Amino acid sequence: MFIEKYYGEEDQKISFTRQQASDFAKIIADDFNPLHNIDAKRFCVPGDLLFAIILSKSGLNQQMTFNFKGMVTDGIALNFPQQVTESAQINDDKGKEYLNYSVSGEHSHCTSLIKSLITSYVEFSGHTYPSILCDLMQKNNVMINPARPMIMYESMEIALDTLDLKEVSLVLNEQETQLTVDGKRGKAKLMFDLLSAGEVVGHGIKYMLLSGLREYDQGVIDAVNSEFYAMKAKFKQTA
Repeated sequence: MFIEKYYGEEDQKISFTRQQASDFAKIIADDFNPLHNIDAKRFCVPGDLLFAIILSKSGLNQQMTFNFKGMVTDGIALNFPQQVTESAQINDDKGKEYLNYSVSGEHSHCTSLIKSLITSYVEFSGHTYPSILCDLMQKNNVMINPARPMIMYESMEIALDTLDLKEVSLVLNEQETQLTVDGKRGKAKLMFDLLSAGEVVGHGIKYMLLSGLREYDQGVIDAVNSEFYAMKAKFKQTA
């Protein structure tokens, strides 16, 4: 599948270089979270890359729930199950868990459907900031720390009415999407609909954690976003 160049595999163990993970974030997901920069002190492999590998390895189920438990860095070798009946974990050789997931319903290895879902979802996910989160932060009069923006993936759920599909697209459900704030922490609940041939064929939820929140300042956000878009434009020019 098209994601194979974004990870390495040896002795049935999967690992990532910083370049591979960063390229997936920027090229496939259009995700410019600083945590995925190759020179980041707290470098993190995108959770969406783990999601993509799971689907490419073990297939797609009608209902799938993913819980992210730890940050994957470069050089860590992970064990990915080839088959999953009800639940599974992604661990390293020391038994440390980085992700767990559960599945139910019908199962499919349809390459076109899986590729379509991966592409649609990671593109949506990669645009979470600033497209979605900035609007939610403004509505709640809070913003992330511009000096140390911390936005972390917590979990994700997908539910499809049927797997008798060839492709799907994804659209945000703005009415159901919300940000809950508790002091300096926040939890974003991003709801989305899955479409095929113009018809709704499923739904999903992505949960994200925000920390270091402070009072919203439009001028600061504008400056952060200007820097963000400048970095994105520079990458596009040199890619």
